[in-house]
Amino acid sequence: MKQNPIVSAKLPTKWGDFTIHALEKSSDGKEHVALALGDIASDEPLLIRVHSECLTGDAFSSLRCDCGPQLEAAMQKIAEEGRGMVVYLRQEGRGIGLVNKIKAYALQDQGQDTVEANLNLGFQADQRNFSVAAEILDSLGVSQVKLMTNNPRKVAALKAAKIDVVERVPLKYGRNPHNESYLSTKHGKLGHYLD
Repeated sequence: MKQNPIVSAKLPTKWGDFTIHALEKSSDGKEHVALALGDIASDEPLLIRVHSECLTGDAFSSLRCDCGPQLEAAMQKIAEEGRGMVVYLRQEGRGIGLVNKIKAYALQDQGQDTVEANLNLGFQADQRNFSVAAEILDSLGVSQVKLMTNNPRKVAALKAAKIDVVERVPLKYGRNPHNESYLSTKHGKLGHYLD
């Protein structure tokens, strides 16, 4: 892969002092970031989370999904390990955007599941592209990872981009009565692991 220029700055968080990195140019034209802690240049596999933007879950603590708790758990695990990275991709609502995600929520309020709602709005069940995560990892010199995910598509996408996924680390956080149907749909229709 061709390495892209990176812009970096310090970013203190409640989990520790991270460095935020952004690609100058990504293949999809969006502005994605990575939050890194510790020595990411080590030859040891790096604990990472590839996380898609979720304004409602990440910023507003929505109980409709498990995104916010998963992001926080990933940050905590990275802090405990002393090194790692969150690759934060700007692909809201499984890639359909914020306004369309809210339209999908309205359809879910009428009884559709998350996949049906996306399809009825004219989108694929999941339009996200995880190859840009591999671009970021490559640009930062990361080639071996322990990936915190329940989504088999993320593992496959990184492997296809020649990132060595040495371990999948389950991330089971955020289950509540408001998202039981959502999680069941992710498992049943999108193949997410609920182990």
